[in-house]
Amino acid sequence: ARGFSVPLQRPTDCGADRYFDSTRLACAPCGAHQRQSAGGSSCVCESGYRMVSSNGGFSVTCEKCPENMSGVTQDGWNCITCPKGLTSKGNCKCPNNEILVERSIDGVLLKEALCIHCNGSEQSFSASDASGSRCVRCEKTFIQVSNSCDCNSPNILTGGLCFLAREGLPPKGVAVVRFAQLGITLTSAWFLKNLQSSAFACWLYSNLTACQALGNMCVMNMNSLSSSTTDACGLFQYIFVSTARVGIIHSIPYWRHNLPWLYYGDQPGLASQVLEKNHFPTTFTFKGTDKDVKLKFIAASFDAAGNFLKWQSLEGGILQFCPDTQTKLNAAYIFGTTYQQSCKISVSKILLDFANPVFYDLFLEYNGDNGQQHLWAVPVLNLNLQYNEKFVNQDNNMNNWLLTRRFFLVDTLSGKENDLGKPPRVIRIASKITISIRLVPHTQRGTIYPPLITVAYTDVLIQSPETQNVMVSFAVSYEMNQSEAQIQTDIALGVLGGLAVLWSLLKTAGWKRRTGSSIIDLQTVFKFLLFYAGDLANVFFIITLGTGIYWLVFFKAQQFVSVLLPLPSQEEDFVTYVACAFSLKALQFLHLLVSQLAIDIFFIDWERPKGKVLKAVEGEGVTKSAAAPVSIWRTYFIANEWNEIQTIRKINPLFQVLAVLFFLEVVGFSNLALMDASSSLTRSSESYVAPWSRILRFGVSAALWVAIAILQVIFFAVIYERFVEDKISQFVDLCCVSNISVFLLSHNCFGHYIHGRSVHGHADTNMEEMNMNLKREAENLCSQRGLLPNTDDQTFQISISRKMRLHYDWIHETLTRKRGPTRLLDSSANTFEQSTRAYNAMNKFLSSFIDHVHKEMDYIVKDKLLLERLLGMEFMEPIEKSIFYNDEGHSFSDVLYYGNETTLLIFDILFFSVVDLASQSFVLAAILTYLQQEIFRFIRNTLGQKNLASKTLVDQRFLI
Repeated sequence: ARGFSVPLQRPTDCGADRYFDSTRLACAPCGAHQRQSAGGSSCVCESGYRMVSSNGGFSVTCEKCPENMSGVTQDGWNCITCPKGLTSKGNCKCPNNEILVERSIDGVLLKEALCIHCNGSEQSFSASDASGSRCVRCEKTFIQVSNSCDCNSPNILTGGLCFLAREGLPPKGVAVVRFAQLGITLTSAWFLKNLQSSAFACWLYSNLTACQALGNMCVMNMNSLSSSTTDACGLFQYIFVSTARVGIIHSIPYWRHNLPWLYYGDQPGLASQVLEKNHFPTTFTFKGTDKDVKLKFIAASFDAAGNFLKWQSLEGGILQFCPDTQTKLNAAYIFGTTYQQSCKISVSKILLDFANPVFYDLFLEYNGDNGQQHLWAVPVLNLNLQYNEKFVNQDNNMNNWLLTRRFFLVDTLSGKENDLGKPPRVIRIASKITISIRLVPHTQRGTIYPPLITVAYTDVLIQSPETQNVMVSFAVSYEMNQSEAQIQTDIALGVLGGLAVLWSLLKTAGWKRRTGSSIIDLQTVFKFLLFYAGDLANVFFIITLGTGIYWLVFFKAQQFVSVLLPLPSQEEDFVTYVACAFSLKALQFLHLLVSQLAIDIFFIDWERPKGKVLKAVEGEGVTKSAAAPVSIWRTYFIANEWNEIQTIRKINPLFQVLAVLFFLEVVGFSNLALMDASSSLTRSSESYVAPWSRILRFGVSAALWVAIAILQVIFFAVIYERFVEDKISQFVDLCCVSNISVFLLSHNCFGHYIHGRSVHGHADTNMEEMNMNLKREAENLCSQRGLLPNTDDQTFQISISRKMRLHYDWIHETLTRKRGPTRLLDSSANTFEQSTRAYNAMNKFLSSFIDHVHKEMDYIVKDKLLLERLLGMEFMEPIEKSIFYNDEGHSFSDVLYYGNETTLLIFDILFFSVVDLASQSFVLAAILTYLQQEIFRFIRNTLGQKNLASKTLVDQRFLI
């Protein structure tokens, strides 16, 4: 790589005695008596020397001129006598109003140069031109004022024009430009040359270009007005006020004859009248002809000197700095498409592309009732404008704004201080341009208010143009008054939030009843807050889901525009609602997780010993007959099955995530979340991609989550669980076949009971007898499985009495004192025997309780009232007898994932949405959602398994 390395040299690095050799891309020395040319790419002879030959570069031969002919001709090839002195470059010079003549009329070189006076008398009115090489007719103001080409005192000479000194002339202008961002005020060479002359010519002669030039200088000074200075805007205002008698243009009071229209007026509240009093006289649609779906902006352009250039359509990227394809640039003006473009642009490129500033008066074209084309003036909100030293347009109050008309993109002219031929010291760039389209409230036909273009300028101090960059942006935004939608949202939030309080109070009352306590303590308040968190999360979710679907349907499906999407700044409340919903739902989910991991559960084994066996009595040396032991493997088997169904759900979580991601990214539903009017699922790679709407992203993704989840629930409930497998019902059947019942308490005095007592009396049998029993049961040759005779009801909600709970806890203390043996082989005999006795005592107590043995702790079986089912609580308190409520829906799944699918689904949706709103990536949201599902499933399985082993005395090593 070093072998192909060359040093970087520029023409400015070469100095006076060297030139830049373009073939070597390096500096090379000039010959004797030579210096660098003005362009820097060749050599020229020094002062007092003429060229003898020149082939470019250093191939120049110079010869000294004789003493009597010390001057050099303008072309540098000959020596000549200069009677009136030499310039710094060694050429002849002449006084003002005289022209230099070096050759005769037939081209023969004169030995002595002539300085010929231009005849300024009435017959010719001639004067030398700017180059001093020919006589031309002098400027007409000289002739009008002095009837000659001289502008002698007391007449006023300014900007190459002559004015008659008289009363009533505009005051002397201050040729300064303020760059407020840099804190710099400099005297502009352009203003110094043209400000006073433009003001005088506009005032005295109504000169059109002079008036336009004066207006442009005011625009270059940011239209800033101050009563204490007579800068460009001060002079313009002086002329505007003084020419009220000349009339107005097109019945617009702010547009005077001969003057450009710069301001709308400074009356308080005028801006709101301009922007909201009148509607734009045509309508727009999302799906219609070209004239109905496009914004046809057109601009009148002027140069700095005030000359009209042409009418320009904004299509093609006139106002956009960032390069892009024609299709994408023109997408900015398709109605309903929110457009955003930003990039960094080099200052050197700006200086090259915008050497001469262009000024624009912007209009929106439309067709009148008779087909005649009309223009609607587009007001400009210049954020850099100062009114009496205040940035009034940065105020949020529209009534304080001062609207203007003319603007520019880049000003490389006013920042030049001494010489207009030198680079500027400071440039000003329109770094942020936004066109705002606002919809008229309650319109059904796409009626809009007049557009507003907001411009923010950045002042750049030129230091190193090649390394300096400026961030520029262009945007087209659409907005409507969202106050009505916000009021409706607040009402819905208030009403549903109030209902959530009542529902939470009912839940708390039901919880208090189920815990057997009637005292309102700190735990009750804490429980109420947890219930309210979950219910309020549902309220926020319903509101955000409804909002997202509303905007998705009504915005994308409309033809005649009646609604527009909220701006990103207006989406903050919505994002806050989603964040609140997620936080509260996460709290509810953790509460659910903790509750499920703390349930009391016991497996009641109904199997009785078959016969007796001889058993040696330890320490006595004798054998005695004892009841044959009952196998524990059925209990282990049921415990494993319970452990497996703890985290099954009504949907397949992995399929849910993949299906949502498939529809969003592959099918293209994500394109519905773009802030444009298109409802197509596919977009061309060449078309402009609008920014995302966070509301639409949430609406599309949440709607897909809900729709796919509903389809999954229907599929599993109608097809899969009926024809393939239903693990919840199968677990109940398995309990009956295994002759084991499940007694579980989710609250202190409330829980569930699965009656698994075998109708055959025993289940510890061989395969042949087992098949025979199942066959008899299928042929109805035996009793039914229900707890009550002649019924099939096997699952119950139970509300136990306080006495029953105290007896259960008394027995359970022994069972949980050591938390069960950690290793079966290493357990001490005393601990094992104590646990075994406690297990047998609990099994005996619960089985006898089910068999109505304990009359002081008996129970009754009844149906729940409809209102009790709807409210999820029990009206009757079990004081003397426990109550078993018939349950046809397997409600014991409430202590499993299966019975809490709604909570889990909403938590997944909100988790997915929060990640997506933060990252703007559906793929990342899907990955993280699946990971959190697996993490929490692992936590639920692991801790649930430990709780199961602890509460049922099933060794955890047998739970696989």
